[in-house]
Amino acid sequence: MKSNFFKESFQKISEEKRQRILDAAIIEFSEHGFDSANINNIARKANISVGSLYKYFDNKEDLFLTVVHVGVETLKSVLAKIMESRDTLETRIEKIIRAIQVHTRSNVHLTKLYNEMATESRSNLVWKIVSDMENATAGLYTSFVKEAQKAGYVRSDIDANLFAFYLDNLFIMLQFSYACEYYKERMKIFVGDDVFNNDELVASQLMKFIRGAFLVN
Repeated sequence: MKSNFFKESFQKISEEKRQRILDAAIIEFSEHGFDSANINNIARKANISVGSLYKYFDNKEDLFLTVVHVGVETLKSVLAKIMESRDTLETRIEKIIRAIQVHTRSNVHLTKLYNEMATESRSNLVWKIVSDMENATAGLYTSFVKEAQKAGYVRSDIDANLFAFYLDNLFIMLQFSYACEYYKERMKIFVGDDVFNNDELVASQLMKFIRGAFLVN
């Protein structure tokens, strides 16, 4: 892994130990935010001493930024595999929706961390990392919408940039709805308590919504 936020010594430890530290930090920061997260708790859950933790990171902020970097890279890798395919825009969108359902459940704390970053007082610093992903995503979605417009699959009267933004927001809200308690409860209010047992319904209805907004009838 590459990052400017940890010391060289962190790279030299075993992958298993490195992952223990990252997992403990992801859970602590996602559940408590940066200010309330406790370094002692992270060290205890990672089964290392606080002193050892500071051998790998200069401070709490660098550990937080390393965790943010890991989260962003994980999300980027999931999207890249789908967006680099030769599938139609519609197929790519459906694959992203279904990937979100699977990925979010298996990486709940990473999604919570992504949500937490939006409200952090250090959002300007975090944005230096996240903006790389956001810019790449914005460019990809916009280019795919424009390509589909030229091919006649997507309506010509829409603004590709704005619709790419709307689409990305749908994806983000879907992620949060599968991971973050506030958004989960909102979804249950609208759809019912058993909504999270019916991924097919969620995916198929969201695709109908997107088709109605984007695609040529």
